[in-house]
Parts: sequence; C-alpha cells; structure tokens
Amino acid sequence: MKIKSYQKDLDYTYTLGVFETIELLKNKPELVLRVYVKSNSYKNKGIPLIEKLCKQYQIEMIESDKTIHKLSKKDNCFALAIVKKYAQQLEDQNHVVLVNPGDMGNMGTIMRTMLGFHYTNLAIIRPGVDVFDPRVVRASMGALFHLNVEYFDSFEDYLERYRHHHIYPLMLKGATNIHKIEPDQQLHSLVFGNESSGLPDEYLNYGKTIFIPHSHQIDSLNLSMALGITLAHFSSLEFKDMEVLGDE
Repeated sequence: MKIKSYQKDLDYTYTLGVFETIELLKNKPELVLRVYVKSNSYKNKGIPLIEKLCKQYQIEMIESDKTIHKLSKKDNCFALAIVKKYAQQLEDQNHVVLVNPGDMGNMGTIMRTMLGFHYTNLAIIRPGVDVFDPRVVRASMGALFHLNVEYFDSFEDYLERYRHHHIYPLMLKGATNIHKIEPDQQLHSLVFGNESSGLPDEYLNYGKTIFIPHSHQIDSLNLSMALGITLAHFSSLEFKDMEVLGDE
C-alpha cells in the first residue's frame, strides 16, 4: 500500500504523533491499517505502549523514517498510524452543533474541550472543516477517536431528527444571559456559528438564543473559548460534586 500525502477524497487518514496514535489504538484498533515508527523512536516513552497495542490487535508496525518524514516533515514525530475513515451517527444525547466551522486548529481544540466536559456527539452543518484532516487529528490530541461526528447538509436536516432537543443557539444578539439558564436533565443542542461571522440572524428563530456577557473592550469571544464557557455552564450539574484531584 503506497501512502499518499493527505487529500480529502482518500479513504484513509493518519495520526501524526505518539499520543494520538495511542488514543486511536485504544479506541478504534479495528480501523488501523498499519503503524509506522521512527528508527530513534526508543527516545519516546510512549512507543512501548504502541508496540504492545499493535501486538495485542495484530497490527503491523514498521520502522520507516522515510514514510514519517514524507507525511509529517517534523523531527518530533516518532509514530503515525494509517486509519480507515469511518461513517458515524450521533447518539441521542446532548450535542454540540457547529455551523460551517472553518478553522482546523479550533476544531481540534473544540474536540478536546468537548471530551473534557463529557460531550461526545458533534454535529457539523456543511460546509465545514474535514475532521479527518491530519492537522485536525493532531490538534485534537486523539479526542476525535472518542467522539461521534456527523455531517448534515442543513440545520433543518439536523432539526428534523432532533426536534425533541432543547435548542440553544449562542449569539451576540441572544435573548438570554447564559448565567440565567438553569441546566436540567432535558437533552439539549448547543449551536455555534463559525469563527468569523457567528450565526446568521435566522437562528434567532430557533429555540432559546443565549449570549455570554463580556466587557465592551472586545467585540466577541474566540469560538473555542465561547464553547468552553458554555460547556462548563451546561455540565455544572454533573461536575458540581467533583473533588479537586491532586497529590496527597
């Protein structure tokens, strides 16, 4: 199998690093086609775990500096895995909905943040960033492999399936301060616009629009920051009794 540099129409993608390769092997080993490691990979403490997981799932592991340099072009990439792309469907749980997201770095951060607050279902309204792009996979630090991600052609298509969810579009023109929203057990969908323009005014007609108050010294919050604040608020019931974790 000749491995090509990533293109959206390929039926596979790849990880670019030890940590995300481990997350892939732990969560979706059945989709891994092959693992490559560098000749000096012994310098990275995660390599023995990759080797163990490859043996456990009978996945071929090949030492190839040439392949890693071709795909990564970074000296600090000690391992990568080739993985088949896969179709997914959302579970009927709480959702994050992104409308036309375009920034790959933001997408990776959003995925990690979602996982941190136990949100594992992400709806993307097209057009939107390709979540299988290796730059997204790397930015997510492997969080992608814990999530269900499904694309929809329109928000109406999404609503057709999930009308029973409480819909909360996040907008600068939102009607309700987020701090006045009391999280409850009702399934909900938190809807965010893209990085440059947010949600169009038509989303004022969906559900209960909310805004995050901030000082007038800025015009808006970064998308990933706004999402983090929102998820922290809506998951407050789940985390309110959590003890601080630390060394004894």
